[in-house]
Amino acid sequence: MVSGMDGAARVVLVCGPAGAGKTTHARALEREGYERLSFDEEAWQRGYRSHPLPDEAAAEVHAVLAGRLVGLVEEGRDVVVDTSFWSRASRDRYRALVAPLGVAAVVHYLDTPREVVLGRLWHRSGGGPHDVIVPPDQADAYLAGFEVPTVDEGPLVVVRPDAADGRG
Repeated sequence: MVSGMDGAARVVLVCGPAGAGKTTHARALEREGYERLSFDEEAWQRGYRSHPLPDEAAAEVHAVLAGRLVGLVEEGRDVVVDTSFWSRASRDRYRALVAPLGVAAVVHYLDTPREVVLGRLWHRSGGGPHDVIVPPDQADAYLAGFEVPTVDEGPLVVVRPDAADGRG
């Protein structure tokens, strides 16, 4: 555990469109001692191989992640949540889960250039939870509908991933 200076757990919400590099960033935090919760891995374990998930399935996956998040924070564990957090409402819901526990979740927004995101998605093969094929029209829709986080929402760290790593 890597808890904050006051001993309270830390929570990071990794935010960005498909292909932005969220999982790579979340895994780096995991190596620093954070517990990693992944929407894509949970969905994959439940048999979902394409995105977007049906609304009911997505709600079920988020409910599982929310329960795990609260449990880990109550144990004093640092947690990184790896999902798109494409809307402010989705980020607010997760912030509201940990606020009563005295934790202010920090959003790490992956500010990855559009052409890098699209290039990464183009190379996906569907071989695993972080390699789900996103057709070009769906990728465009994801990018068009993405609500970039701002500092007025709460703590925010803007991350500019290395475009040369080829991962997303």
